[in-house]
Amino acid sequence: MSGPLSGLRVVEMQGLGPAPLAGQFLADLGAEVVLVTRKSGAPDPTDINNRGKRSIALNLKSADGVKAAMALITRADVLIEGFRPGVMERMGLGPNDCAAQNPALVYGRMTGWGQEGPLAQTAGHDINYLGLTGFLHALGPADGLPAPPLNIGADYGGGTMFLLFGIMAALYERQTSGKGQVVDAAMVDGASAMMGLVHSMIARGQWSEQREANLLDGGAPFYRTYACADGKFIAIGPLEPQFFAELVKLAGLPDDHRATQMDARAWPERRDAYTEVFRQKTRDEWTAIFDGSDACATPVMTWSEAPDHPHLAARGTFTTQDGVTQAAPAPRFSRTAPDGAATPRAPGEDTEAVLAELGFDEATITLMREGGVLT
Repeated sequence: MSGPLSGLRVVEMQGLGPAPLAGQFLADLGAEVVLVTRKSGAPDPTDINNRGKRSIALNLKSADGVKAAMALITRADVLIEGFRPGVMERMGLGPNDCAAQNPALVYGRMTGWGQEGPLAQTAGHDINYLGLTGFLHALGPADGLPAPPLNIGADYGGGTMFLLFGIMAALYERQTSGKGQVVDAAMVDGASAMMGLVHSMIARGQWSEQREANLLDGGAPFYRTYACADGKFIAIGPLEPQFFAELVKLAGLPDDHRATQMDARAWPERRDAYTEVFRQKTRDEWTAIFDGSDACATPVMTWSEAPDHPHLAARGTFTTQDGVTQAAPAPRFSRTAPDGAATPRAPGEDTEAVLAELGFDEATITLMREGGVLT
């Protein structure tokens, strides 16, 4: 593997959501990620979150399966797990168990609610974590229901990114102390932490709890989407006055709106007026009008259209691997560019090779397979 994380050894316990994405990002940047899965299976090129990872299938309900997992963890720099609190401990693979064998291990724990608290043992998903933090209440139209932002807000934003941030911080600290530590990444914590700007605006009396009444939630007529003549959409976002002036000029909006851009009392009427303006042309006609300008006006692309947009195509933001279109590894590096997107390995495909690297001989591996330890 090439990339800035080449040489970093990661063990990922099979799970769902933000932990697999974290493992994917580490593998994308060159880390050796070994996925411990429950059962072997057929290769699946659409399993994008597992691209670039090796895969070992172990029965962790057996003592020998746990022993093999511990052998793998003992040589690792990082462990990622996304189970409910206590599951790893019951298997004999908890932080204390692992630290006894590998004191330098960074133990990354990914949960929705965190390792402690009244909800720690209950189920939840992105929508629930966002609901608890106030995040979800701010999303959606004023006269409608709060709208979930796919699973980006808590799972991937508050989860994956904060797990990775914590892992990198712990690895940096380890350079001084020589010791690993536990990273408790909770989606409720991460999602809340991302809202620093909104919390500041609330404290200053600049944010209303009414949806679609604020600068960044679609309340401002210059920061929202509009329907075009063909039923497609355009995204408008010129917050700065000089950029708003460009929008006014190119869209043919009233010039006196420039002086009162931030007058929230005028926003409802202007939203209605701008709606009529943008309905007069198709999305692509507006795109041509705004092309190359600083009006902060861009087409809203569908999933299938996005890879072909000239800017994304020029940057190679998307790639196609085995017929599957997916995002290319990100971010970019000037000296240690990672390899491109790798084909996902089949579950359990690397079981025997990884065990051999750990020192298990062929006879032992055969006995493990015959005894149901290797699944």
